[in-house]
Amino acid sequence: MGTTVDHFTVHTDDATIAVSRGGRGRPLVLCPGLLTTQADLCELTDLLRRDHDVITFDLRGHGLSSAAQRYTFRAFLDDFVAVMAAVGRLRLPAAPILVGHSLGADLAVHYASEHPGSAAAMVLVDGANPVPEPFITEADLPEFRAVFDNLATWAENSAGTPRQVLLTPREVLDLNLEVDLVRSTILDRYRRIDCPISVIVSTSMAGDSGEGRALWRNRNWRAGIERLVRDRPHIAAWWLDAGHGLTTTHARDIARIIGSSRTTG
Repeated sequence: MGTTVDHFTVHTDDATIAVSRGGRGRPLVLCPGLLTTQADLCELTDLLRRDHDVITFDLRGHGLSSAAQRYTFRAFLDDFVAVMAAVGRLRLPAAPILVGHSLGADLAVHYASEHPGSAAAMVLVDGANPVPEPFITEADLPEFRAVFDNLATWAENSAGTPRQVLLTPREVLDLNLEVDLVRSTILDRYRRIDCPISVIVSTSMAGDSGEGRALWRNRNWRAGIERLVRDRPHIAAWWLDAGHGLTTTHARDIARIIGSSRTTG
Protein backbone atom coordinates (compact mmCIF):
# COMPACT_ATOMS: atom_id res chain seq x y z
CA MET A 1 0.00 0.00 0.00
CA GLY A 2 1.43 3.37 -1.04
CA THR A 3 2.09 6.28 1.26
CA THR A 4 -0.71 8.82 1.55
CA VAL A 5 0.52 12.27 0.55
CA ASP A 6 -1.27 15.48 1.50
CA HIS A 7 -0.92 18.60 -0.61
CA PHE A 8 -1.46 22.18 0.53
CA THR A 9 -0.19 25.68 -0.16
CA VAL A 10 1.38 28.44 1.88
CA HIS A 11 1.65 32.08 0.91
CA THR A 12 4.29 34.78 0.98
CA ASP A 13 3.79 38.40 -0.03
CA ASP A 14 4.19 37.59 -3.73
CA ALA A 15 4.14 33.80 -4.19
CA THR A 16 2.08 30.70 -3.51
CA ILE A 17 4.21 27.73 -2.44
CA ALA A 18 3.12 24.15 -3.17
CA VAL A 19 3.83 21.83 -0.23
CA SER A 20 3.53 18.04 0.15
CA ARG A 21 3.53 15.89 3.28
CA GLY A 22 3.73 12.11 3.54
CA GLY A 23 5.37 9.24 5.43
CA ARG A 24 5.72 8.23 9.06
CA GLY A 25 8.49 8.68 11.60
CA ARG A 26 10.83 11.52 12.50
CA PRO A 27 9.72 14.87 11.04
CA LEU A 28 11.86 16.07 8.15
CA VAL A 29 11.68 19.15 5.93
CA LEU A 30 13.30 18.75 2.50
CA CYS A 31 14.15 21.87 0.46
CA PRO A 32 15.10 21.45 -3.21
CA GLY A 33 17.78 23.56 -4.83
CA LEU A 34 17.68 26.04 -7.67
CA LEU A 35 16.24 24.54 -10.90
CA THR A 36 15.07 21.49 -8.91
CA THR A 37 11.49 20.56 -8.02
CA GLN A 38 9.63 18.10 -5.84
CA ALA A 39 9.07 15.99 -8.95
CA ASP A 40 12.82 15.83 -9.58
CA LEU A 41 13.40 14.57 -6.03
CA CYS A 42 10.63 11.94 -6.08
CA GLU A 43 12.98 8.95 -5.59
CA LEU A 44 14.75 10.54 -2.63
CA THR A 45 11.46 11.68 -1.11
CA ASP A 46 9.90 8.21 -1.46
CA LEU A 47 12.92 6.63 0.25
CA LEU A 48 12.85 9.14 3.11
CA ARG A 49 9.12 8.61 3.68
CA ARG A 50 9.80 5.04 4.80
CA ASP A 51 11.20 6.35 8.09
CA HIS A 52 10.28 10.03 8.17
CA ASP A 53 7.26 12.30 8.11
CA VAL A 54 8.51 14.30 5.10
CA ILE A 55 7.39 17.82 4.26
CA THR A 56 8.77 19.10 0.97
CA PHE A 57 7.91 21.94 -1.37
CA ASP A 58 8.62 23.79 -4.60
CA LEU A 59 10.41 27.11 -4.39
CA ARG A 60 8.82 30.11 -6.10
CA GLY A 61 8.94 29.85 -9.87
CA HIS A 62 9.51 26.09 -9.64
CA GLY A 63 7.23 23.09 -10.13
CA LEU A 64 3.72 23.64 -8.82
CA SER A 65 4.51 26.89 -7.00
CA SER A 66 3.58 30.21 -8.56
CA ALA A 67 5.72 32.70 -10.39
CA ALA A 68 6.82 35.73 -8.38
CA GLN A 69 8.11 39.25 -8.82
CA ARG A 70 11.36 38.56 -6.93
CA TYR A 71 13.91 35.80 -7.36
CA THR A 72 16.52 36.99 -4.88
CA PHE A 73 18.10 34.97 -2.10
CA ARG A 74 15.97 36.83 0.43
CA ALA A 75 12.83 36.03 -1.56
CA PHE A 76 13.64 32.31 -1.60
CA LEU A 77 14.39 32.50 2.11
CA ASP A 78 10.91 33.99 2.55
CA ASP A 79 9.54 30.80 0.97
CA PHE A 80 11.48 28.68 3.47
CA VAL A 81 10.30 30.81 6.38
CA ALA A 82 6.67 30.54 5.25
CA VAL A 83 6.89 26.77 4.94
CA MET A 84 8.49 26.45 8.37
CA ALA A 85 5.73 28.62 9.85
CA ALA A 86 3.20 26.19 8.37
CA VAL A 87 5.20 23.27 9.76
CA GLY A 88 5.00 24.89 13.18
CA ARG A 89 1.21 24.84 12.95
CA LEU A 90 1.22 21.06 12.33
CA ARG A 91 2.07 20.41 16.00
CA LEU A 92 4.79 17.90 15.18
CA PRO A 93 6.03 15.73 18.08
CA ALA A 94 9.59 17.04 17.70
CA ALA A 95 11.60 19.60 15.79
CA PRO A 96 12.24 18.43 12.22
CA ILE A 97 15.48 17.44 10.55
CA LEU A 98 16.22 20.10 7.93
CA VAL A 99 17.56 18.76 4.64
CA GLY A 100 18.51 21.03 1.75
CA HIS A 101 20.21 20.55 -1.59
CA SER A 102 22.38 23.26 -3.16
CA LEU A 103 20.51 26.57 -2.70
CA GLY A 104 18.18 24.69 -0.36
CA ALA A 105 21.14 23.98 1.94
CA ASP A 106 21.99 27.69 2.10
CA LEU A 107 18.37 28.52 2.92
CA ALA A 108 18.34 25.92 5.71
CA VAL A 109 21.53 27.32 7.25
CA HIS A 110 20.23 30.89 7.17
CA TYR A 111 16.89 29.82 8.65
CA ALA A 112 18.42 27.73 11.45
CA SER A 113 20.89 30.49 12.32
CA GLU A 114 17.99 32.90 12.84
CA HIS A 115 15.66 30.43 14.63
CA PRO A 116 17.47 28.61 17.48
CA GLY A 117 15.92 25.26 18.37
CA SER A 118 14.02 24.99 15.09
CA ALA A 119 15.94 21.94 13.84
CA ALA A 120 16.68 18.58 15.46
CA ALA A 121 19.55 18.15 12.99
CA MET A 122 20.61 19.34 9.56
CA VAL A 123 21.80 17.45 6.49
CA LEU A 124 23.18 19.76 3.80
CA VAL A 125 23.65 18.29 0.34
CA ASP A 126 26.22 19.99 -1.90
CA GLY A 127 25.43 23.52 -0.82
CA ALA A 128 26.03 26.16 1.87
CA ASN A 129 29.75 25.82 1.14
CA PRO A 130 32.10 28.54 2.48
CA VAL A 131 34.30 28.35 -0.61
CA PRO A 132 37.55 30.37 -0.39
CA GLU A 133 36.97 31.93 -3.83
CA PRO A 134 33.74 32.90 -5.64
CA PHE A 135 32.42 30.12 -7.86
CA ILE A 136 31.72 32.53 -10.72
CA THR A 137 34.40 35.10 -11.49
CA GLU A 138 34.26 37.91 -14.04
CA ALA A 139 36.17 35.70 -16.47
CA ASP A 140 33.57 32.95 -16.07
CA LEU A 141 30.56 35.11 -16.96
CA PRO A 142 30.50 34.36 -20.74
CA GLU A 143 30.60 30.61 -20.05
CA PHE A 144 27.83 30.74 -17.47
CA ARG A 145 25.68 33.01 -19.62
CA ALA A 146 25.89 30.42 -22.38
CA VAL A 147 25.06 27.59 -19.98
CA PHE A 148 22.03 29.36 -18.55
CA ASP A 149 20.86 30.50 -22.00
CA ASN A 150 20.71 26.81 -22.95
CA LEU A 151 18.31 26.31 -20.05
CA ALA A 152 15.67 28.23 -21.99
CA THR A 153 15.02 25.24 -24.28
CA TRP A 154 14.81 22.89 -21.31
CA ALA A 155 12.41 25.30 -19.57
CA GLU A 156 10.16 25.38 -22.63
CA ASN A 157 10.02 21.58 -22.70
CA SER A 158 9.08 21.39 -19.01
CA ALA A 159 6.49 24.21 -19.12
CA GLY A 160 3.16 23.27 -17.60
CA THR A 161 4.57 20.19 -15.85
CA PRO A 162 5.53 19.56 -12.20
CA ARG A 163 9.16 20.04 -13.30
CA GLN A 164 8.74 23.51 -14.78
CA VAL A 165 11.06 26.40 -13.90
CA LEU A 166 9.84 29.92 -14.64
CA LEU A 167 13.05 31.89 -14.00
CA THR A 168 14.78 33.49 -16.97
CA PRO A 169 18.46 32.73 -17.73
CA ARG A 170 19.38 36.22 -16.46
CA GLU A 171 17.51 35.64 -13.19
CA VAL A 172 19.31 32.31 -12.72
CA LEU A 173 22.71 33.90 -13.33
CA ASP A 174 21.97 36.85 -11.02
CA LEU A 175 20.92 34.49 -8.25
CA ASN A 176 24.09 32.42 -8.64
CA LEU A 177 26.18 35.57 -8.34
CA GLU A 178 24.23 36.56 -5.24
CA VAL A 179 24.73 33.11 -3.69
CA ASP A 180 28.49 33.54 -4.12
CA LEU A 181 28.23 36.65 -1.92
CA VAL A 182 26.02 34.85 0.58
CA ARG A 183 28.55 32.05 0.92
CA SER A 184 31.39 34.49 1.56
CA THR A 185 29.96 35.07 5.07
CA ILE A 186 28.14 31.79 5.69
CA LEU A 187 30.69 30.55 8.26
CA ASP A 188 29.26 33.13 10.64
CA ARG A 189 25.85 31.54 10.15
CA TYR A 190 27.17 28.07 11.00
CA ARG A 191 28.62 29.42 14.24
CA ARG A 192 25.13 30.34 15.44
CA ILE A 193 23.69 26.83 14.96
CA ASP A 194 23.85 24.36 17.84
CA CYS A 195 22.18 21.25 16.39
CA PRO A 196 24.09 18.34 14.77
CA ILE A 197 25.06 19.01 11.15
CA SER A 198 26.10 16.61 8.41
CA VAL A 199 27.23 17.70 4.95
CA ILE A 200 27.06 15.46 1.89
CA VAL A 201 29.43 16.64 -0.81
CA SER A 202 30.01 15.67 -4.44
CA THR A 203 33.57 15.04 -5.58
CA SER A 204 32.83 16.50 -9.03
CA MET A 205 30.53 19.43 -8.36
CA ALA A 206 31.63 21.13 -11.62
CA GLY A 207 31.94 17.96 -13.69
CA ASP A 208 34.65 15.32 -14.01
CA SER A 209 36.74 16.60 -16.92
CA GLY A 210 39.75 16.91 -14.60
CA GLU A 211 41.11 19.98 -16.34
CA GLY A 212 40.75 23.73 -16.69
CA ARG A 213 38.13 25.64 -14.76
CA ALA A 214 36.22 22.48 -13.85
CA LEU A 215 39.27 21.15 -12.03
CA TRP A 216 39.73 24.48 -10.24
CA ARG A 217 36.04 24.66 -9.26
CA ASN A 218 36.10 21.15 -7.82
CA ARG A 219 39.24 22.00 -5.82
CA ASN A 220 37.63 25.21 -4.60
CA TRP A 221 34.51 23.26 -3.59
CA ARG A 222 36.59 20.73 -1.62
CA ALA A 223 38.59 23.52 -0.01
CA GLY A 224 35.37 25.15 1.19
CA ILE A 225 34.22 21.99 2.97
CA GLU A 226 37.67 21.46 4.47
CA ARG A 227 37.51 25.05 5.72
CA LEU A 228 34.08 24.41 7.22
CA VAL A 229 35.15 21.26 9.08
CA ARG A 230 38.26 22.98 10.44
CA ASP A 231 36.13 25.80 11.78
CA ARG A 232 33.29 23.55 13.01
CA PRO A 233 34.94 20.17 13.77
CA HIS A 234 31.70 18.63 15.05
CA ILE A 235 30.29 18.69 11.50
CA ALA A 236 30.31 15.27 9.81
CA ALA A 237 31.30 15.31 6.13
CA TRP A 238 30.32 12.57 3.67
CA TRP A 239 31.85 12.52 0.17
CA LEU A 240 30.08 10.89 -2.76
CA ASP A 241 31.73 10.15 -6.11
CA ALA A 242 29.13 12.16 -7.99
CA GLY A 243 28.27 15.44 -9.65
CA HIS A 244 26.01 18.21 -8.38
CA GLY A 245 22.91 16.24 -9.42
CA LEU A 246 23.61 13.66 -6.71
CA THR A 247 20.11 13.99 -5.26
CA THR A 248 18.87 12.07 -8.30
CA THR A 249 21.91 9.96 -9.19
CA HIS A 250 22.67 8.89 -5.60
CA ALA A 251 19.29 9.10 -3.88
CA ARG A 252 19.78 5.82 -1.99
CA ASP A 253 23.16 6.87 -0.60
CA ILE A 254 21.75 10.20 0.53
CA ALA A 255 18.70 8.59 2.15
CA ARG A 256 20.99 6.17 4.01
CA ILE A 257 23.16 9.01 5.33
CA ILE A 258 20.12 11.02 6.39
CA GLY A 259 18.72 7.97 8.16
CA SER A 260 21.92 7.57 10.14
CA SER A 261 22.33 11.27 11.01
CA ARG A 262 22.49 12.24 14.67
CA THR A 263 19.49 14.11 16.06
CA THR A 264 21.02 15.16 19.34
CA GLY A 265 24.24 17.03 20.05
